[in-house]
Formats: sequence, C-alpha cells, structure tokens
Amino acid sequence: MDTELITRIANNPNYLALKAKRTNFGWRLTLVMMSVYYGFILLVAFNKSFLSQKLGAGVITLGIPIGLGVIVFTIVITAYYVNRANREFDALSNAIAKELLK
Repeated sequence: MDTELITRIANNPNYLALKAKRTNFGWRLTLVMMSVYYGFILLVAFNKSFLSQKLGAGVITLGIPIGLGVIVFTIVITAYYVNRANREFDALSNAIAKELLK
C-alpha cells in the first residue's frame, strides 16, 4: 500500500471521527456486556440461595433462566453491534474510501 495514501487516511478528519465513534461504541458495549456477565458470576459466587430458588413444583431453579438470559443478551448485543456496524460504520468507511480515492 502506498505510504502517501496511508498518511492521507490517517489524517482524514472523517476517518478520525469514524475511528473515535467505533471505539467509543465498542467500549460502551463491552462495559455493558461485562456488567451483565460479571453480575451473573457474582450472583453465582455470593448469592447461591437466590439462584437456587425453585420455579414452581419442578426442578428448574431461578439460576437457569437468568443464565439463559445472559446467553440471549450476548446474542442480542452482538446483533445490535453488527446492525449498527453494517448501517453506520460501513457507510462512513465507504464514504471515506470514495473521498480519498478520487
């Protein structure tokens, strides 16, 4: 790759804005995901009696749906990231590429 092109990309204000937006968004989602995951782990470690409460007359405890909720939340947050990346970040990347390759 041409070093002049790399320099133009690295100094492009639209690229810098895209990079900042994507990084900020990624860190916020990481913080949310870590809060959910480590919140569940802390429940497992320090409040077993809460998670071991039976739901109804069966053998299912409260920990099972909460654990499944963490898994579903992971899928949802991933889909949210992919959707936003496809919709917003890819469009900005394409616009920057068109602008710089003129």
